[in-house]
Amino acid sequence: MAAASKSSQTAKNLLIAVLALWSIISLIVIVVWATSPSMKSSEQCRAELQDVTEKMEGAKVVYNKNKAALEEMVEAEREKQDRQRAEILVLLGRLNATNASLEECRQETVALNMNISALQETVEQLRQTEANLTAQLGLKEDQIDILQQNLTLAFHQTESCFSLKTAAESQMLAAQSQTKACESTQQYLQKQLQKCKSVETTAQQPQQQQDPPLPTKTSAASPLAGIPALALLVCSALHLIT
Repeated sequence: MAAASKSSQTAKNLLIAVLALWSIISLIVIVVWATSPSMKSSEQCRAELQDVTEKMEGAKVVYNKNKAALEEMVEAEREKQDRQRAEILVLLGRLNATNASLEECRQETVALNMNISALQETVEQLRQTEANLTAQLGLKEDQIDILQQNLTLAFHQTESCFSLKTAAESQMLAAQSQTKACESTQQYLQKQLQKCKSVETTAQQPQQQQDPPLPTKTSAASPLAGIPALALLVCSALHLIT
């Protein structure tokens, strides 16, 4: 920016020097032309001098106007350069801010790429875990099917056991009833046996007083003595049947 201001000042000074040099050369030309020997008259020379003087005055006025215009242009150019310098400073600030934002974005992009890589690895691990869980689930389902089959078999076996238990209880109740019947029959037979023994004892007492016992009476009492044995055989047969 300082170099631009210096170049503008140099151009202004150069332009002023050119105008001054042009004025000096014009004056020299006029003086030389005026002092040179010629066939012109003094009136004509005066008229030409007047004309040249007027031209010189006009040239000075034009020079002053051009100088003022150039100074205004230089000033305007300087103000324009100042504005451009300020705009450049603003743009540089924006550029620095943009560069900082770009650097932050780049760092964020790097971080996001790292996070994406980590997420991809996590997704891959989750997929592998899902595949393992799916395989384990298949094995568990097979085991569940086997357990259900075993449970069904155990249920049927339990029902069979309950049925067998019920049948056994029924058979036990029947055996108990038969046992009670046998016991009743045995008690009845024992009572009958006692009666028979009492009758036999009563019948033998008078005979012992009169006559000795005969072999025929002994053989008659033997059927009565076999009645308990017959009752035991009946009860044993009932037990074997049940």
